Amino acid sequence: MTVKNRFKERYKIGDTPWDIGKPDFNLIETVNTWHIKPCKALEIGCGTGDNSIWLARNGFDVTGIDASEIAIKKAIQKASDARTRCSFLVKDFFKDRVESAPFGLAFDRGCFHSFDTDDERKKFARRVSENLREDGLWLSLIGNADENRQGPRPPQRTARDIVVAIEPYFEILLLRTTHFESARPDPPRAWVCLAKKRPA
Repeated sequence: MTVKNRFKERYKIGDTPWDIGKPDFNLIETVNTWHIKPCKALEIGCGTGDNSIWLARNGFDVTGIDASEIAIKKAIQKASDARTRCSFLVKDFFKDRVESAPFGLAFDRGCFHSFDTDDERKKFARRVSENLREDGLWLSLIGNADENRQGPRPPQRTARDIVVAIEPYFEILLLRTTHFESARPDPPRAWVCLAKKRPA
């Protein structure tokens, strides 16, 4: 099963532990600490929209995309309830054009780490770069392989996995260990990776 179909199926059966009903503190902290100015922003794998809505409330012109129709319907409803303007679209990130590109910021929480091979992750990184303007930033939250975790957990990647995939297309500005925003008492360990698109 492809990554796209796997996520679609999990939304269908309601197995979505990553959907925590609020924006991830790592997004908020990084945007504020790095003084990332409001711009056109793309959230890849936006799910039910909490991170996109936070960005929009803070002045970003946001497009959120996801392969799951169920997730996008929920995101549209959440944005409406919050009286926040976001554009939410059902898209296959690898196949479909995102009409409002290029963006100044791309954000994903757990998309990059869903791919198992170096080649797949490189392809994802290249696709992100293609959707960014020349000085565009990419912020990715990634499962961290330095944690030996029993039971259900997000996919885990090493620092090497990240660097090998990203560096051909991006200059890495920040790579630090943290944890995912989570409803669990012991949230999964994560990487925060902030990168700047390399000049063409």
